[in-house]
Parts: sequence; structure tokens; C-alpha cells
Amino acid sequence: MEKITASIITIGDELLIGQVVDTNSPWMSQQLNNIGVWVHHRVAVGDMWEDIWNALDEESKRSNIILITGGLGPTADDITKPVLCKYFGGKLVMHQPTLEHVTYLFEHIFKRPMPLLERNRKQAEVPDVCTVLKNEVGTAPGMLFEKDGRIFISMPGVPYEMRSLMKDKVLPLLKEKFQSPHIGHRTLLTAGIGESFLAEMIKDFEAALPDFIKLAYLPNYGMVRLRLTATGKQSIVENELDKQFKQLKELVKDYLVIDEDITLQVLIGRMLKDKHKTVATAESCTGGYIAHLITSVPGSSNYFKGSVVSYDNSIKKNILKVKDETLQTVGAVSEETVREMLRGVLNIMQTDYAIAVSGIMGPDGGTPDKPVGTVWLAVGNNENIETKKFQFRFERLRNIELTAINALNFLHAFILKQS
Repeated sequence: MEKITASIITIGDELLIGQVVDTNSPWMSQQLNNIGVWVHHRVAVGDMWEDIWNALDEESKRSNIILITGGLGPTADDITKPVLCKYFGGKLVMHQPTLEHVTYLFEHIFKRPMPLLERNRKQAEVPDVCTVLKNEVGTAPGMLFEKDGRIFISMPGVPYEMRSLMKDKVLPLLKEKFQSPHIGHRTLLTAGIGESFLAEMIKDFEAALPDFIKLAYLPNYGMVRLRLTATGKQSIVENELDKQFKQLKELVKDYLVIDEDITLQVLIGRMLKDKHKTVATAESCTGGYIAHLITSVPGSSNYFKGSVVSYDNSIKKNILKVKDETLQTVGAVSEETVREMLRGVLNIMQTDYAIAVSGIMGPDGGTPDKPVGTVWLAVGNNENIETKKFQFRFERLRNIELTAINALNFLHAFILKQS
């Protein structure tokens, strides 16, 4: 079966200057992979006619499917539609169903008091050589073109509009049109071992893998994901992946965190929900970021009670009841302080578990005894408290992210021990 490939072209000056981070491409890549389409290439171009045209030419040489996002707005810098019209040899015409949809949105959904502007009406203009894909949640429609056996699909750059179009229109269409080989994955997460040591540990396993299975190392935040990927007939792929994944899990069992491709916050949420337990956080240096990660999971209200962001020492003393003597003698960034913060938040929130953290994120505030990147963590319950000291060495945001992930991993290990 022929391997089906795709290219993703994202359009917009804001992407190139870093004003907007491209979240569309990773999400689209995941969705395409799920239906057996390999993303062969991803490219970002600015709002320049020649750059968009050249990208269309180049990607059509590489891939069966070219997905385009961005540049479909109502302002003068949005030139994707006229470029596509010229590229595919068409002319812009008013698409009446889209105009009716745009009018409905403005009058009944957005409830704009002013009449529809001409530039809004122009959102309903499309090249007469495309197939219109209705955008149920926005004004700019998707557009499908075919040329030299290639499929081109243009979508809005607004993430929720693009995702709606992909789910409702694009993915079903691609599945119907292309018969692609099955792509299977197995992913696990390890902690407490570096990438090079992990590679050395499983080198014989990796060397013995069948040719159609590839092993990838994905290090991040002091942890390493291992992913097995295989392509081919579904029954063969899935059976062999199960067999190899079982061996891999046995080899790394001392460092295994989870044998699914999920985040720590999802894993912890699942554990707490299953056990009917609750958690809270007392955060100083992370400023509520740990709570943010926990509450990013749908349904987290079932197990997360709240957080005390004790950024200033007065909050540590007056709210969390950290002793003034502790802060005066050993300081806010200390084992004693995070222990007292933990007891304080357990008492306030009345939860089964808690996390407490205090550290120096930088770039200032470090001392010879406590340099930038020094962090103390505590996790525990009313019976037991465990603490751990970290020494990170990165810039401020990276240190905050590392602290949060290590705090979640520390809590995960604690809950397992209590079980």
C-alpha cells in the first residue's frame, strides 16, 4: 500500500516574527498521523505573494496532500485567497451559502449593531475552481483544490476554526479518498535516568527490532519518552508492537512512570479520581503554575481543591502559618519552610495530598549558598511528608516549568508509595 504524505503550510508574518506561536501544525500532524498520513514537511511563510506561491510549488512536489492555514481574514494583509485563485487558474465569485452563513453569524451570533461591512461580505468570495468546505464556527470557509493528482486544502488560521473544519470536513474526506497503511504507536514515560544511559541500557533491544518498527527518544523536563512506531498491515503492526512494547517495559521497569502517551497531570488526575482523593498546592516560586497544569485537565474539579500562591513571605506567615523563626534562620527556600507550607495548605484546604514549593527562579535573587535554580519541594499528607532539593540551571521560565513537572512526578511517586 502506498505511503500517503502531507505537507503543512502556515501563512502569516506574525508566525515568522514570533508574535504568534504556531499551535496548528502539531495538532494537525497528530490528527493526520491517526488516519495513517505521514506529515512529510512543515513550512511557515509570511504574507508575501511569491513566498506562498513557491511554497505551493515545492510542497506539491513532496506530498500527496497540502494543508494550508492562515491568511483568510478580511484585512488587506490576508492574501492567501487571491494567491490560491491565481495559482489554480480561477476567479473570485460570491458563494451565496457562505454569504448567508456570514450574515447569520454577524446578526444572530455576534449580534453586531452595525450593518455587514463590504470586507465581511468578501469573506464569502471563493475561487470558482474550489470545493467550498463550510466553516461552521467562523466566517472564512475552507477551500479544496485538486491539481496534478494532489489535494490542496486551505483553512483559517484561527485554531478553533481550523480544528472544527479538520474534524468535521477534512479528515473524513481524506480517509475516504486515500487508502493509507496503518500507523501504530506505543509510548512510555521514564524518569530518573538520562537519555544516553537509557539508550545504553536498551541498545540490544533496539538493534533487534524488526525493520518496520522504529524507536524514538523524546527527552523533556528531565524525563524521557520512548516511542515505538510501526507502519504496515494493521494486524501485523499491532501484534508486533504489543510484543516489543512488553519487552521494552520490562527493560525499563525501574524507571517507568506510565506506559501511555499522556501527561503527568492527566495521570495524577486519573489516580486521584479513582481513589476518591483530593490535592492542593502551596506555591511560591512557581506562582500557581502547578495548579494551572492540574486544572488544565477536564474534570479536575473532582480532585483539586485550590492553591495558595504565597509569593511573599507575609503570605507564608499569615496564611500558611510558616514560623517567622523559620524564615529568619533558614530562609524561604529551605526544607523547613516547604514542610511548614505543606502542613499549612493541608490544614486550609482539607485535602488528602498537597504539594509545596519554594525556590529561586532567576535571573536575580541567588546567593553563593542558594544560587539561581535552587528549589525545595515537599509532597505529602497528614501522616507523611517527603522533601527533595533540586538545582536547576536554566532561564526563569524553564526553571519554573522544570519545577512544576518534577513536583507532579514527586507527587505521583508519593501516591504510589501510599497505595
